[in-house]
Amino acid sequence: MRRADRLFQIVQLVRGRRLTTAAFLARRLEISERTVYRDIAELQRQGVPLEGEAGVGYRLGIGFDLPPLMFTEAEAKALVASARLAQSWLDGAMARDIESALGKILSVLPPSARAAAESQALYAPAYVMDDGMRNRLQTLREAVQSRHKLRMDYRDVNGAASQRIVRPLGCFYWGRVWTFSAWCELREGFRGFRIDRIDTVEVLQERFRDEPGRTLADLLRELERQSQLAQQAHERQDAAARPS
Repeated sequence: MRRADRLFQIVQLVRGRRLTTAAFLARRLEISERTVYRDIAELQRQGVPLEGEAGVGYRLGIGFDLPPLMFTEAEAKALVASARLAQSWLDGAMARDIESALGKILSVLPPSARAAAESQALYAPAYVMDDGMRNRLQTLREAVQSRHKLRMDYRDVNGAASQRIVRPLGCFYWGRVWTFSAWCELREGFRGFRIDRIDTVEVLQERFRDEPGRTLADLLRELERQSQLAQQAHERQDAAARPS
């Protein structure tokens, strides 16, 4: 259970009883009493009026109510802005899920916060991303999660075509272009592919498991290493260009 969910559950349990002990909360949430004490302290720090003390029990202050979600007006605005941006650049399935989730969030906000969030003048006009590309993005994203290998027909920057069997690792958005990173079985190494250059993609029945040197973490470490080498080379060039 995420800590945010656990904090919410603590408040729900406390307000449903006259007095709630840390031992009771620990049993119900399957955590230690020490964790309960830390969570109670965090809730109190956030302004939740939990009264009581360790060894005695806790109760909720009179008149306090906790909505299913607690967001400040600024947080609500940030969520709406993020949703608007994401819907323009994601595949159709995830865009619909975002719209549904945003509706649930807005429905529990106080009227003033909801009006402020919905009325902010921040929009993301839809990028020219046709249905075919959106469908490919969804297929790739779902294959990363399900860990199915893919067969792709791909064109490089020069238009040369190739067919690849890959282990999908992640999709990356660069502002104007989506790319897809994978372990390529043809090249026996990590490769990045622009999604708009993938002609066809087929999800294979075969699944893959993490193997040393072929995981997303390995890829990210390699990218970080390359970035550091490039930065060092740039610094050496700058040093060489300075007058002695």
